[in-house]
Amino acid sequence: MRRLLVHLLVAAVAASITSCGKSPPAGSETGSALPVIAVIPKGTTHEFWKSIHAGAVKAAREIGVEIVWKGPLKEDDRDAQIEVVENMIGRGAAGIVLAPLDDMALRMPVASATKAGIPVVIIDSDLKSDDYVSFVATDNRAGGYAGGKRLAELIGGEGKVIMLRYAEGSASTMNREQGFLDAMAEHPGIEVVSANQYGGATTESAYRASENLLAPFKTAGGLTVQGIFCPNESTTFGMLRALQDAGLAGKVSFVGFDSSEKLVQALSAGHIHGLVLQDPMNMGYMGVKTLAAHLRGEKVDRRIDTGSTVATPENMNDAAVAALLKPDFSAWLK
Repeated sequence: MRRLLVHLLVAAVAASITSCGKSPPAGSETGSALPVIAVIPKGTTHEFWKSIHAGAVKAAREIGVEIVWKGPLKEDDRDAQIEVVENMIGRGAAGIVLAPLDDMALRMPVASATKAGIPVVIIDSDLKSDDYVSFVATDNRAGGYAGGKRLAELIGGEGKVIMLRYAEGSASTMNREQGFLDAMAEHPGIEVVSANQYGGATTESAYRASENLLAPFKTAGGLTVQGIFCPNESTTFGMLRALQDAGLAGKVSFVGFDSSEKLVQALSAGHIHGLVLQDPMNMGYMGVKTLAAHLRGEKVDRRIDTGSTVATPENMNDAAVAALLKPDFSAWLK
């Protein structure tokens, strides 16, 4: 059965090249004969994942496969993501593109998929396993380092800084956090006074954690720290809200990660001074394309870096940066 699915994918890809055929919208349950690739994100609410989804749809239409887009609602629901992977194995998907929300918990489901003859491409966040074809993601440590470098520049290489972490077990954000700390270590005049608090998977939990983190450093005149770093969209937005509600937005140098409409507005207003941007649409696109290439029998790279850029109030209107801040995926998600 597995060989048959692979042969079907080869035939479908060949047909798409000659006839420019397009797959149905991702996640459709049409009974189509097209090979099915499951794309499983960490969550489905953040703008980041919508961009991943759009990129996956774009690739699917180009190569003539159908994708099924399904993931947990929240990014801390390991059991739900494991269940989705197991369901896709049971359905006999041709392949799986997975953003594991835990670098350990998803090892066994991925091993099960591989044992069943279903190849897996990992995107966004690494897995402590060798049971996958390729890892398509941002160089997260480099991204965190770039964010730290931006913050160090903002505070002139001197002062106290704090970091709100995301969640234990999330390889992507742990690497960003380490990259940030690496950058701080290059500046003897900078002291990291707090780096052990976690925001959690939602903006609400990140908001509460931000309030708790900021409390010891508040004074009548502002804050006793000069810089703040957050490693993903939810922690950045939670911290932004906490700073705004305390009347401190724009009064402390603040660098975050990823983009959303409200974060872009805050960057423009000077409430955020840097956003490390990934290219999630390209990540979703390359994840599906890489898996399809593997199924065709082509050799694929074990590691594919989709790049990162630091957006600032000064460069945010540059065409290349603006395209990452406000990705247009309307053509793919209708």
